[in-house]
Amino acid sequence: MTLFISQNFASNQLNVSSPQRTIKQSVSCQGRGLHTGCEVKMTLKPAPPNSGICFRRIDLSEFEIPASIEYVARVSYATTLMRLGVMVATVEHLLSALAGCQIDNCIVELDSLEVPIMDGSAREFINLINSAGIIEQSAKRVCLKVLEPVEVHDSNRWIKIEPASELSINSTIDFSHPLIGKQKLNYKFSFNSYVEEIASARTFGFAKELDTLRRAGLIRGGSLENAIVLTDDGLMNNEGLRFADEFARHKVLDILGDLALTGRPIIGKVTAERSGHALHAQLVSQLLRNSNSWELVEQSDLQLAVGSR
Repeated sequence: MTLFISQNFASNQLNVSSPQRTIKQSVSCQGRGLHTGCEVKMTLKPAPPNSGICFRRIDLSEFEIPASIEYVARVSYATTLMRLGVMVATVEHLLSALAGCQIDNCIVELDSLEVPIMDGSAREFINLINSAGIIEQSAKRVCLKVLEPVEVHDSNRWIKIEPASELSINSTIDFSHPLIGKQKLNYKFSFNSYVEEIASARTFGFAKELDTLRRAGLIRGGSLENAIVLTDDGLMNNEGLRFADEFARHKVLDILGDLALTGRPIIGKVTAERSGHALHAQLVSQLLRNSNSWELVEQSDLQLAVGSR
C-alpha cells in the first residue's frame, strides 16, 4: 500500500495562528491485534476542541480512557493504557500517526482491547486519517515547550529532552545483527518528513524469540504481514526492507507515539540511546511532574515549520 496525500496535506508550513484540528468525519478499519491476535474494528471520530485523544471501548458500554501518561499500565513490547481495570493495548503507532497529522482531538472507538496492528507501521493510519479529512477548530493549539533538560536512564539505555525551538528526535539503536548493528537517525519533525521518512517503518522482532513471546501470551497476531522478522543473518520477509535503516525509523515512530501521552504537541529536542517504551513513559512522567521544566504556549506564539495544513 502506498501513502495517499490529499490537498488537505499539501503544505509543510504551519500557519502561525494555528488552530486545533480534528477529523472531518468518522472512518473505520478492521484488523488484528498484534499481541492478542483478536479481530478488532476501530473507528476514528471527530471530537470537540480541548478534548484531546480518547479511546472508547464500545464493547464495554463505551468506557473511555484518555490518551494520557496517567493511564499507562504496561510498557513491555507495547504501550498499554488502563483505567479502572479496563485496558487499551498497543496504542503507540496510532498515537504516532495522529501526532504526525497534528490531530489534537479525536475519539478512537474499539470493539476489543487492542488497537489493530495493520502492517506494523503507521502508514495505514495516515491513509485512514487522510480519507476522513481534517478540519480546523475554534480553539488555538497549545504546545508543551520544554524549558529545562529532563533525562532518564536504565543502565546503558537512556532518553532525554531539552529546550529547542522545534521538535526533533535523535535516536540511536544498537543490535548485534548484520542488518541492524548501530543505527542513528537525526529527525526533524514536519508532516511531510513524517509521511516520507517515518510512517512506513515497521515494527520488528527476532525469529529466535517468537516461541518465548508466544508462551508469554504476546504476538499472537504477529505475522510477516505486520512485522519484520529477523533470522540470525537475514530476514524472513520476501518484501525486504522499506529503508536500509527502517529499524531506526521505527524507533522514532514509537517515540513520537509515546510522547503524545503528554496530551500536547511538544517543542523540544529528544535524544535517545537504546530506548524503549518503558523509558519513554518514564521521560513523559518525569517531565510532567517537574512543572519548572516546561510551559504551555499557544502555537500562534511560535514561529515553527512543524506541520501541515
